[in-house]
Amino acid sequence: MKKRDDDFYSRLFTLVVPLIIQAFMLALVSATDAIMLGLVDQTSLSAVSLGGQIQFVLNLFVLGITGGLSILAAQYWGKGELSVIERLIPFNLRYMTVIGAIFTVAALAAPAGIMRIFTSEPDLVASGASYLRAVALSYILCAVSQVYLTVLKTTGRAGKASRISSFAVVLNIIVNAVLIFGLFGAPKLGIVGAALSTVLARAVELVWSIIETRKETAVPLPDGSEKRAVVQVRWDRLFASEPELIKDYWKYTGPLMAAGLVWGIAYTLYSVIMGHMGSDAVAANSITGIARSLISCMTRGLGNGAGILVGNVLGTGNLELAKKYGGRLTKLSIAGGVVTGLLIMALSPVIVRFAPLSDTASGYLQGMLLFCGINLMFQSVNHTVLDGVFCAGGDSAFDMYGNIGAMWCFSVPLGFIAAFVLKAPPLLVYCIVNMDEIVKIPAVYLRYKKYIWLRDLTKESV
Repeated sequence: MKKRDDDFYSRLFTLVVPLIIQAFMLALVSATDAIMLGLVDQTSLSAVSLGGQIQFVLNLFVLGITGGLSILAAQYWGKGELSVIERLIPFNLRYMTVIGAIFTVAALAAPAGIMRIFTSEPDLVASGASYLRAVALSYILCAVSQVYLTVLKTTGRAGKASRISSFAVVLNIIVNAVLIFGLFGAPKLGIVGAALSTVLARAVELVWSIIETRKETAVPLPDGSEKRAVVQVRWDRLFASEPELIKDYWKYTGPLMAAGLVWGIAYTLYSVIMGHMGSDAVAANSITGIARSLISCMTRGLGNGAGILVGNVLGTGNLELAKKYGGRLTKLSIAGGVVTGLLIMALSPVIVRFAPLSDTASGYLQGMLLFCGINLMFQSVNHTVLDGVFCAGGDSAFDMYGNIGAMWCFSVPLGFIAAFVLKAPPLLVYCIVNMDEIVKIPAVYLRYKKYIWLRDLTKESV
């Protein structure tokens, strides 16, 4: 038993630490954008926050498409069947290239129209439109690079993926400062500079991830040994016919993507609701979101690692061990949620003091951060169990039903009523639209105890 416990924690550490670093570095980009653009003016800060919702929506598709790849690749990697993973990659690339291109074209063709979805304030629309036009190319670069990064993470190279993303983030931050403020003789571009630095970082991330996937890695074999091999990413098979494999892939990806879209569209509506509460509420909500992303990186890394780790074990057919791993991960998510929740509460006075906001926005920010701390305690469990453990065993449909109940039957309608009918204060509206993680918990617990997620998906696959 001790050997298994040691193996669990060593494998978890190897997976989760790089994913935590990656999550932190990605959140750091938003934080530095907020700090730098806040020094320019509050309008730029709010406009980028709202314009960033387009990247958020794109991420929903990215998480759905690459999530399905991750589910099956993790199990087949645990089983040592590299050839099936190589057949999964091309049609994932096909999907993501098309989706990324659609977002890029939309941002170039109708940036102002997109911004009007989120706000009616002319200054925010104008600033946000200039940002979207400049950042548009990053969408297709991001879509393709995430497939390569998923391949690295699910084939034993999470550390490589983390280093690539981290370098791209550091580059983004440095170029941000240069182009926003016009340092070292560069033009002072403000909000457009923030967009162009994102495009450059995404391009570097894609090129580096392509290079890394072409290197050999150690492939586990059923007898416990390893072999050295290259995971082939075949663009020449982009349109190859894989009817049985694609059918099996969508069996698990369809519910996962539906869950993401149900959640993401509702979450975007939260931004729409807050976006019509005034620029002070928008700015406070933006800073709260950034603080939450920075502080919750530990629990997000744990959730992402949980899916890969449990998937690897399920792929070996050892369901009893997978059940034990699931239990340990759930307990760790509770502890992580309490720590991160209390941390954001403790740091709230410091964040408010240094945030470049008006007095009214600072008042909103203090209340939002305190409620966010409570929310994080529940979000940690949901992310690890719903998005990690459940999805590892193909039980992704439950996430969709949970989102429909908690968000579409509770937070979204109550949020609209509070904001536009009752004209409630912005802080109360914020609390209402962020109740969904708390509402989900009882159903998640009951579902977990049924152990529907405890399945070896490779037995049902081609």
